[in-house]
Amino acid sequence: MEILTKQIETNQITRRLTNQFVLDEDYNVPDSKLDIQKIVLSEGNAKVEEVKAVENYLRVQGCVEFRILYMAEGLEPTYSCLEGKLPFVEMIYTDGGNGEILEIQSMRVELNAHAIHSRKVRVKAMIELEMQEVKRSVEEIPVDVECQCEILKKQTPVDLLHLIVSKKDMYRIKEELTLPGTKETIGRMLWTDVANRKLEMRLSTDEMQIIGEMLVFCFYESPDGKIDWIEQSVPYQGRVDCIGAHAEMYHHVQASLEGIRMEARTDEDGEMRLIGIEGSLQLSIAVYEEQQVEVLEDFYSLEKNCIQERKEITYEQLMLQNHSKCKLMERLSVPELGHGVLQICHSSGKLQVERMEHREDGVLLEGVMHVSFLYVKANDQMPFDTWQGVVPFSHLMECGGMECTCQPYIASVLEQLSITLQGGDEIEVKAVLSFQGFFKRMEKRQMIQDAREEPIVLEETIKRPSIVGYIVKPGDDLWSLAKRYSTSEEAICEMNETSKEKLQEGDRLLIFKENMGIL
Repeated sequence: MEILTKQIETNQITRRLTNQFVLDEDYNVPDSKLDIQKIVLSEGNAKVEEVKAVENYLRVQGCVEFRILYMAEGLEPTYSCLEGKLPFVEMIYTDGGNGEILEIQSMRVELNAHAIHSRKVRVKAMIELEMQEVKRSVEEIPVDVECQCEILKKQTPVDLLHLIVSKKDMYRIKEELTLPGTKETIGRMLWTDVANRKLEMRLSTDEMQIIGEMLVFCFYESPDGKIDWIEQSVPYQGRVDCIGAHAEMYHHVQASLEGIRMEARTDEDGEMRLIGIEGSLQLSIAVYEEQQVEVLEDFYSLEKNCIQERKEITYEQLMLQNHSKCKLMERLSVPELGHGVLQICHSSGKLQVERMEHREDGVLLEGVMHVSFLYVKANDQMPFDTWQGVVPFSHLMECGGMECTCQPYIASVLEQLSITLQGGDEIEVKAVLSFQGFFKRMEKRQMIQDAREEPIVLEETIKRPSIVGYIVKPGDDLWSLAKRYSTSEEAICEMNETSKEKLQEGDRLLIFKENMGIL
């Protein structure tokens, strides 16, 4: 006797971990840089160089790369950019765990810098690492049984998620931006910012197509010392290999822009009026196929005793793939800006999901959007400055029948952002937040893993009644009755002139033992 199985690969998140730590260090201004008068803007990004398991800890080594835009000391307003790195080694307690892989899902850095004096700055960074423990396994789902004797089988169709592709990949971005004729020629680039504004992934045969859009900002100084800036959307598209995938499958992708570099390039006339943008889109890809499998629930024989061995199998079922958007509009009072703001040059924002609550109708996401903007003010001695703040948001991703066993995979993108001056010390923040959710349910069921046959004990069979009158009770079904009284569903239906669908509580049945040769 042999149990035939189908292999289904699963990808389960067994737990999530969040770790925060702070770097607080002084940094000396290199001799090649001008003296600092005032810091205008600062930002930092965490870069992990090595992750190593050490007993019950995870040793994470990396650095925080920071940039500081500042106004230099002098008679005329002059701006410069200071770049540096702060190395770190963090030991994160993981308590061992049962998963196979502990991976970093996302990193967030809040960085503040202030000048101690003209040649030294204090850099303080709060780093938050979100990690998840992933257990990848292959489950053997019973679908049929082979035996030399005649077998009666009960098979039930079950929709299962099968993991087809699970990989990390990288798509290299190489784009170019041309300055409009109204803009100054680039002499020296002071500050750049590139953010993903739209990103769409489409599956096709053996590949995933990428269609994205970057918002590119460049703050620069012309050859004759004039300050100018440009902000423009730059589309890009490409593909990465996903062997085994096709358009009808489901997918979930975590994407992040990393290693972005911008440089001024010469055009056909030899002037610095081109901006080259290079970087990489880091992708964590999971592709699933929903398959309907005829699961072998039970079986028996009228000729032999079939002894089954079962064990608990965990499999995944798709609940919903949901892409939704949330519009955000908020008016903020900013009396600290006064009435000297002439123009907003560039605004930026980052989403931080702080709370995720499971509800019957979906997942409630709550968090804040960190916003900042660079603006021109009516001060010839200090013409540029920045403002930073937060805007709360709340969004329900609808998914009916949400259960505690549901595992939501949610990617968030700030799709649109605009900040406008309203007068009277007020600004208006408008944003479109995009959330891409992939919801799957973890199911556990006792399934047949092995079986053997034994001869029927004739004495016990003879003791059983050959004819039974039975009144249907709650929870009864034809399969269990047929197996209990050594007959078949078809025989019961034929004898009582009924069908499986018509069996109801209180029905009176006449059941004959088929293996006694009565029918």
